Amino acid sequence: MLGQRELAVDSAASLPSVTVRTATFHPLLYRKRIDRCDAARPGDLVSVYGPGDALLGYGLYNPRSEMAVRLLFPGGDLPGEAQWRQKLSAAVSLRRDLLNLDETTDACRLVHAEADGLSGLVVDRYGDVLSAEAFSLGMYQRADAILAQLASLCGTRHTAVRTSPQFLSQEGYDPPPLASPELPEQVTIHEYGTRFRVRFAGGHKTGFFCDQRENRRRLADFCAGRSVLDLCCYTGGFAVQAKRLGKAAEVTGVDLDDEPLRLARENANLNQVRVRFVQSDVFLYMREMLQLGRHYDVVVLDPPKLVRNRVELEEGTRKHFDLNRLAMRLVRPGGLLLSCCCSGLLQEADFVRLLCSASYQAGPVTEEATAERSARHASRPMQILARTGAAADHPVAAGVPESEYLKAVWMRLG
Repeated sequence: MLGQRELAVDSAASLPSVTVRTATFHPLLYRKRIDRCDAARPGDLVSVYGPGDALLGYGLYNPRSEMAVRLLFPGGDLPGEAQWRQKLSAAVSLRRDLLNLDETTDACRLVHAEADGLSGLVVDRYGDVLSAEAFSLGMYQRADAILAQLASLCGTRHTAVRTSPQFLSQEGYDPPPLASPELPEQVTIHEYGTRFRVRFAGGHKTGFFCDQRENRRRLADFCAGRSVLDLCCYTGGFAVQAKRLGKAAEVTGVDLDDEPLRLARENANLNQVRVRFVQSDVFLYMREMLQLGRHYDVVVLDPPKLVRNRVELEEGTRKHFDLNRLAMRLVRPGGLLLSCCCSGLLQEADFVRLLCSASYQAGPVTEEATAERSARHASRPMQILARTGAAADHPVAAGVPESEYLKAVWMRLG
């Protein structure tokens, strides 16, 4: 079940079939919607039929997953290798020809799951490396073939494949990571002239967060001569750009994990900028700074995913509230807070309401209100300046609005 498969299909007659209870062209078909399945194995490409044996299209099947079928090719045309290549070619063309990303970076999202018609797979390009994350068994089984097609379109040489952190619980299998024979341990990419190192062993996702590229660039416009605090800084993306592009007077980055911070320090040195990086739990660090009466002109709060499923929604929402209430109290009057949330299950409207509620309890920035215990229920004036999301190489499929995950809210605090 964990071996690699080809993209070619012999004939429609050779495919097993799945029948769903109601007709749909949504790419995610949950197990409870399956009426019957004929001879399909985990990871198989299947013909998908609706009521009256109407052919809806073709998708990848896994009976162990709640998302039992990922519909990739709606309609009646049998998908062979040429149809896969057409999807991949369109994805590359969006980034290269329409967005012109080659002019500003050599790191971008090339395949963005449902938004590129390839549910269950994301692929990022980092220089000469294609780094993929598989969310479905069927996509993992075809990763080598897909990346070979992408490499021929992009001219890259190396590949890396990992599975999502929840792959075992969601897909029922635990496949090993894949790598091309000469995959380098790390590569150096550039983004608006700033260089970053990307390592492929360990780390989060595919190795780097390309989705924040434009937000990092935009933040730099607010940083000249100012003090900047980057909370949950990971490998220093916002912090380094605030110093190099933004010409900030001082920048501090805070993260709990030691390995990303080592890379963050390397990234600062690589660009010959001085950034102070601190290893600490951000809750503890913010409380310590409040007790010391420390405030910043610009604060970035970009925590990891706090809501991974509906069971975690209440607790994750409360963590976002607590983080933002503390971060707001660290912003100097008239300063900027950029607060981010990458949890797709926490809707943007709910996130904005959470931020407004946090501002009511943030308390004024005065000498008497610097301790955590004081001014808990005093209001902090807040103006929302903008709401942004992921960079355009992370598009949202019109038919799958729930795939819009990243929320970035820009606020001025009085």
